[in-house]
Formats: sequence, structure tokens, C-alpha cells
Amino acid sequence: MEFDVGARLRVIREKHGLSQRQLAQRAGMTNGTISLIEQNRTSPSVASLRKVLGGIPMTLAEFFSHDDLPPAEQIFFHNDELVELASDIPAARKGTISFRQVGDLRGRTLQILHERYEPGADTGTGRNMLQHDSEEGGIIIEGEIELTVGDQKRILKKGDAYFFDSRLPHRFRNLGDRVCVLVSACTPPYL
Repeated sequence: MEFDVGARLRVIREKHGLSQRQLAQRAGMTNGTISLIEQNRTSPSVASLRKVLGGIPMTLAEFFSHDDLPPAEQIFFHNDELVELASDIPAARKGTISFRQVGDLRGRTLQILHERYEPGADTGTGRNMLQHDSEEGGIIIEGEIELTVGDQKRILKKGDAYFFDSRLPHRFRNLGDRVCVLVSACTPPYL
């Protein structure tokens, strides 16, 4: 079953008593962009969706939350118990990105993600680069990813790792022809 980003955004916007114009103004976007997203005529990048949700305010984790989240006390998780936060959000050009979270973050200060970037997936460029008040790190499990942090850029391959201050603008981009999988941690939680 595919997640309907447009319908979910419309429900949340209306629940908060906001018009498309009001949400657009709060998020620093055009109301046409909000309208296109809600009609599923455009698919926002992760960075763009996060910017829209900042106008509510709401995290990506809250946006993609399900009623069937595992209890906060759970310690061990099977593969099928990871919570999908952003499956099939088309990236800037092509490809999709998947963020699967370990557990329920209510009352937690650490977020652990299993991330998957298809060829061409890109979290955003220019003013849409990711930037948040956290620290994050990760290890590449398979494939390659180009990571830009501030004015530094590097291609990371299987076994390579990263750790940086997330307040710096950053971007993940899969330039290869194979899926890139990585495991990351972020504190405090970002998505």
C-alpha cells in the first residue's frame, strides 16, 4: 500500500486550521506548491516536505507515523517492525529514498535509521539542502553515496562512515547505478 503524501498533508493542514495560503506563507513557499503536493501532482523532496511541515510545525516522523507503532519499551525489533517514515518519496531528479526507523521516538533522544537511496536519489540542492539542530553519523552498508557537508564533498563506499554537525547544510546523493544502503543515527531526532 502506497502512502498518500498529498492526502495526509491536506488532512494535517486542515486539522491545524490552516489554508493552503497560510501554510505556504509559514513555510516560505508558494501556495501553488502546497496545492500541487496535496493533489499529488508533484512529489516533494525530503527537504521540501520537511520545509512544508516546518510551517505546521511537525516532524517527518509525526507526518509518517502509524497507529501501530511498537511500544517505547520494546528493545528488539524484527526487520518488518521498523517504521517506514518516507518510503517512495521521489527525490530531486529520479530514484526514491526510504527511511526506516528503529522503534518509537516518544521520549527518546536518539534516532536510528535504515536508509535506502535508489540510483539518482538526492535529498536536495542549494537552499533545499538538509539542515537541522542535531548531530548525525552513519556507516555505508552497500553501494556508494555522495555526501556534501558545508563546502566538503566525498563519495563514501561500503564500510565508510561519516559523523558531523547537522546544523551545516548537507546533502545525500546516489550518483551510482546501484542502490545505496546505510545505517545512521541522529541526536536529537531529525525526521
